[in-house]
Amino acid sequence: MNLRPYQSEAVAAVYEHLRTRDDNPCVVIPTGGGKTPVIATICRDSVGPWNGRVVILAHVKELLEQAADKLRHIAPDVPVGIYSAGLKRKDLGYAVTIAGIQSIYQRACDLGPVDLLIVDEAHLIPPDGEGMYRQFIADAKVVNPLARVIGLTATPFRMKSGPICEPGNILNHVCFEVGVRELIVQGFLSPLRTKAGLQKVSTDDLHVRAGEFVASEVEDLMDKDALVEGACGEIIEHTKDRSATLIFSSGIRHGQHMVEVLKSKHGVECGFVSGDTPAGVRSGILDRFRSGSLKYLCNVNVLTTGFDAPHIDCVALVRPTMSPGLYYQMVGRGFRLHPGKADCLVLDFGGNVIRHGPVDAIRVCAEDRGDGEAPAKECPQCHALIAAGYQACPQCGHQFPEPNKQKHEAQASTEGILSGQTTREEHHVSETTYHVHMKRNDPAAPLTMRVEYRVGFNTYFREWVCFDHTGYARTKAEAWWRARSVEPVPGGTEEAVELARAGALAPALSITVEKKAGDQFERVVAHRLGDKPPRLDGDEGLPEYEPAPVGTTYGIPDDEIPF
Repeated sequence: MNLRPYQSEAVAAVYEHLRTRDDNPCVVIPTGGGKTPVIATICRDSVGPWNGRVVILAHVKELLEQAADKLRHIAPDVPVGIYSAGLKRKDLGYAVTIAGIQSIYQRACDLGPVDLLIVDEAHLIPPDGEGMYRQFIADAKVVNPLARVIGLTATPFRMKSGPICEPGNILNHVCFEVGVRELIVQGFLSPLRTKAGLQKVSTDDLHVRAGEFVASEVEDLMDKDALVEGACGEIIEHTKDRSATLIFSSGIRHGQHMVEVLKSKHGVECGFVSGDTPAGVRSGILDRFRSGSLKYLCNVNVLTTGFDAPHIDCVALVRPTMSPGLYYQMVGRGFRLHPGKADCLVLDFGGNVIRHGPVDAIRVCAEDRGDGEAPAKECPQCHALIAAGYQACPQCGHQFPEPNKQKHEAQASTEGILSGQTTREEHHVSETTYHVHMKRNDPAAPLTMRVEYRVGFNTYFREWVCFDHTGYARTKAEAWWRARSVEPVPGGTEEAVELARAGALAPALSITVEKKAGDQFERVVAHRLGDKPPRLDGDEGLPEYEPAPVGTTYGIPDDEIPF
């Protein structure tokens, strides 16, 4: 097995560090970039030319299995033992021992003297106190005071304490680091595309405990019917041509709710795994997902590390997190390359990209409370989430106002001059409702029919149809009606609303919304309609229309109405 150039550089950097320094090195390679071949190569060299003994520590059995598999390919002659209760092995006396930390942390003395302690996912080593990793390392150094520790991680930081490499920590120096962007450019990681959910969920009222949002509050926030249905609708819309979608939900109740909505509203099967899923059931679901027979998989906190499914080409973050490491690990499930996979789409419903920044430039601040400028921003045209420094969206070309213009939005905008663009975007419609609108403070004004389209995460767009007007407005209303109904054109707004509510109109499947630079509001400019319904049986079958009291405005500002 030949190492990639950067993997060979990482191995050489470790050896240089061990030769020239007395402290412990750390290697930083992105998720999907191949840390395990680096580990296996170091083990081969340590046991062969140097006649040493090595223990590899990890916290999930998937990482242990990956290490064992790579060692068999890279160093088939090296004796390898496995010590893991989850894998039902407790091997001792081998040149290389691959161990689960939960199983081995009190048994360092049983292994005998080891020369290298290699820790995969090294950001899990606590900076102080006891902990399983620190206890094992301390005991191993009692047996062999000259033992060295080598850490490998994709995220060399912790939320509460910042960088994991410090003079007083177990790991002291990053000897090699390669970034996500660099490996994408070199063709070793999948390109990423990122979109925000249409509805912005505010986390301002969530409390933070131990550096993370309180889990129960997050689940209550995200598990609202409209939000779940909106998220599921957007996921289905964006993944029509994708192979495998991994969904991260905010809790078990929330995840099961999403699975049910995907099945009942969209007719698709979505697997679900959590910490409570029995091992045999979980294994079967993951096997189906990896094989491609299951396109959608929702999980709660179990597939963030060690889970390898290279064909994942969409990751949906339906949970906000304060942890930059967790955010990175979730997105990292889509980093790997796979035949036929052009890129990985990240759908962010929790504001995580705005909060932490792009995955190749994550902002990490100990005890971060969100002060300061956001490290990323959302394109208002295509909803791509991009680094804050972009002046033009790299995906659609939208031009952002210069920073000093953004700080003076109360003044007259120069957006039209800067961009000169009219933006259009199509939205799937989840619900359409019809209302009589009375112009505020003008009882003599003609009534209009307000049509409200619900899209995405409980976001609404509106249009007004003018049956009570004359001239061009009335002609346009008649054409609007004939495109949707076989019923005669109504004589006025109240009759139109009554017929619409009775089912006389074809459903709107999607709408196209236009926003002109400098305009305050969007306009619905096109529709994709379903079939026209048959004629209604008669007036006796229609519900009674009850007009709203005079002065009712339904909370819609008159200056939003485009006439």
